[in-house]
Amino acid sequence: MIRIRPAAERGRTRLGWLDSAHSFSFGDYHDPRFEGFSKLRVVNDDRVAPGGGFPTHGHRDMEILSWVLDGALEHRDSLGTGSVIRPGEIQRMTAGTGVLHSEYNASKAEPVRFLQLWLLPERRGLAPSYEQKVLPPDALEGRFALLAAPEGGGGAVTIRQDARLLAARLAPGATASVALAPGRRAWIQVARGSVRLGTTPLEEGDGAAVEGEALLELRATARAEVLVFDLP
Repeated sequence: MIRIRPAAERGRTRLGWLDSAHSFSFGDYHDPRFEGFSKLRVVNDDRVAPGGGFPTHGHRDMEILSWVLDGALEHRDSLGTGSVIRPGEIQRMTAGTGVLHSEYNASKAEPVRFLQLWLLPERRGLAPSYEQKVLPPDALEGRFALLAAPEGGGGAVTIRQDARLLAARLAPGATASVALAPGRRAWIQVARGSVRLGTTPLEEGDGAAVEGEALLELRATARAEVLVFDLP
């Protein structure tokens, strides 16, 4: 079964420095049809103007992933971490018992666009921690690469949940697939371009909740970047 979350129907937060599209209920936006999927709670497509950003604020009991599509994102937190995240780098923050952080566009001239992705942790009260990894330059070209998993490893960060995040960049006409174990579910997010999931077309910004499928076969109909969450 495939349930589409069309990009045009997402919630929207627009401020002077921010244009954010919400696949699930978030902040002041509420949609009872889309409160999350399995352990996935937030998929925000954030565009931050030059010099803009999220001032210091708190989180707890959440696994937070950031995936930059364009530009550079500056991160600082109460753990003492200060970093800049660029395309091809995956960031993970375990909020656990509580952490304060800020996220700003690192450029005064160019916008930054990134996906903000939150999952419930395996349990509450984890110790807060931070991790950032750089993937090899061509790791995503024409195939799915692992970005986050409980076991971490390679270019993947370690998350405290039985979930995996994969991503691929596909040229027009190229195909890539993800196998799902029995009983597993998936959320697909088209970050750029357009693809077909079997015979189902998905455009930029679309999401898809998938259940009861053993194999996800994706074909790009335009240059595309696609994320897949493998979920319990």
